[in-house]
Amino acid sequence: MPISKIVSDPASIRILDALQSNSEISNGELAEQVGLSPSPCWRRVTELKASGVIRGSVSLVDPVALGLAVNVFVHVSLKQQDKRSLEVFHAAIRDRPEVMECYLMSGESDYLLRVVVEDLSKFQRLIVDVLTRIPVVANIRSSFALEQVKYTTALPTGHLKN
Repeated sequence: MPISKIVSDPASIRILDALQSNSEISNGELAEQVGLSPSPCWRRVTELKASGVIRGSVSLVDPVALGLAVNVFVHVSLKQQDKRSLEVFHAAIRDRPEVMECYLMSGESDYLLRVVVEDLSKFQRLIVDVLTRIPVVANIRSSFALEQVKYTTALPTGHLKN
């Protein structure tokens, strides 16, 4: 996919960097930070949103503050990798609130899930009551995160600055 023309200029890249750090910044503060006047800054943000470069703004909530202290990476292998099996798995996993991320993978397992739950018993229930009951699942392996060394939602933009 080609890089959008909208992010090909330095000011737009500075806007993205600033908004990825703090999406609640006012337009006036953002304009000052990126070196634009407020009207052009607002127009660029609007263009970035309209083009889909900025997909939305969210509040990042601390999982531990909500009692979600267990972070698990789950490798799932399917019995076979045909279109129907993929669709069955997607449908079963899509609406599970404890599944924060799900990726179709290359390599040893077909999917990698990141699951956040309160405790081991909740994770066990997810495995026993949900994942093992998906008829296309052949194998489930789990790795528990012991410590979060790095976490960011900000995408790198250095490659756009050349």
